[in-house]
Amino acid sequence: MLAAVKTLSTARYAVYFAPVYEAAFWSAAQRWLGRDCITGEPLSPGSVDGLDQGAVAKATESPRHYGFHGTLKAPFRLAEGCSLDDLRAATAQLAASQTAFLAPPLEVTALGPFLAMTLSAPSPAMSGLADACVRDLEELRAPLGEAELKRRLSAGLSERQEAHLRRWGYPYVFEEFRFHMTLTGRLDEEMRHRLKTVLAERFRPHVQSPLPVREIALYEQPLPEEPFLLVDRFVLSGQASAHPDAGLQDPETLSSGSPA
Repeated sequence: MLAAVKTLSTARYAVYFAPVYEAAFWSAAQRWLGRDCITGEPLSPGSVDGLDQGAVAKATESPRHYGFHGTLKAPFRLAEGCSLDDLRAATAQLAASQTAFLAPPLEVTALGPFLAMTLSAPSPAMSGLADACVRDLEELRAPLGEAELKRRLSAGLSERQEAHLRRWGYPYVFEEFRFHMTLTGRLDEEMRHRLKTVLAERFRPHVQSPLPVREIALYEQPLPEEPFLLVDRFVLSGQASAHPDAGLQDPETLSSGSPA
């Protein structure tokens, strides 16, 4: 019983975007990172332009720990008195209030020393979804611990980012939000340039069309040293209205469930 209580108090949860399970893009991204974030099983990325497996594993070590995703509500511990069932219920309610949409196509981008998939154009709908996740699930989030807050503050945040960190537990929310799906950890300039070319070609078949956003996903990290696992998905089932990305919407595609 004591062990179970400890697990609950140290577990972290996050609400992420993940491509639909059936999408070839989802499978390709999981293989690149080297881990199935549903089963936890290791995956082989296959041949990568002459790089040995060790070099690829090192490049993907950090994002492999979190699983392939785009952050909507960054990892947090549950507030005192809240349970995983409470979080599931709140996330389901949130998803039921949101409408599925098509975001602009993805592209491989260098974000400082990292490589990630980013949207090729602004998406008010994606920003709105992230804002809703941050706000609507906030009452379930435990405050940051002193050590974690200190670590975050040492990252050289702007005044606005620091204010978000103290209020929302994460600095990159609302106007600081930039949707991205991380593909590597920190890379030196030579490796970053090389892998950017490799990954752009590797993912080209999967990112030529708008990105269907039909679900949000709940990820769990049971203990600090353990990787995150995708534990549930929630369909965005709200009624369509005057959607921020209406020009990209294709109702037939969104309702069909066909892979991206």
